[in-house]
Parts: sequence; structure tokens; C-alpha cells
Amino acid sequence: MADTVDFALEGEYVELNQLLKLVGLCDSGGAGKALVAEGQVQVDGAVELRKTCKIRAGQQVVCQGARIRVV
Repeated sequence: MADTVDFALEGEYVELNQLLKLVGLCDSGGAGKALVAEGQVQVDGAVELRKTCKIRAGQQVVCQGARIRVV
């Protein structure tokens, strides 16, 4: 993995497409949805195709060579 980013969660969860936008992997939530739809995003080691999947503390997301740890 090239980069690891820790994302401090505010609240119970963040939607997957919004997480990708918030950490700078894409410019908008719509672009995040496209990455998910193309099968380019993994959550906890499995490809995730639900664009608004709820990501909670303790999960890891991998996309475009970056690992996001949600804390």
C-alpha cells in the first residue's frame, strides 16, 4: 500500500462514497459512487458495490492504492 490515511469518524457512520470524497480520493460524492460501481473499492478486504454502504469505526477501506482506517 502506498498511503495509509486515518479518518476520524464524527458520528456513528459515514457513507462510503462520502468517505472517498472526504479523504480526497475523488472530487465529489458522485465520483465516489462511480469508483464503487466500477468495483475499485474494498471494505475489510472484500469488493464493495453498495455506494452508500455505512462505514463504521474499525473498518478499513482500500481504493486506488490508498488504505483508509476509520477510527
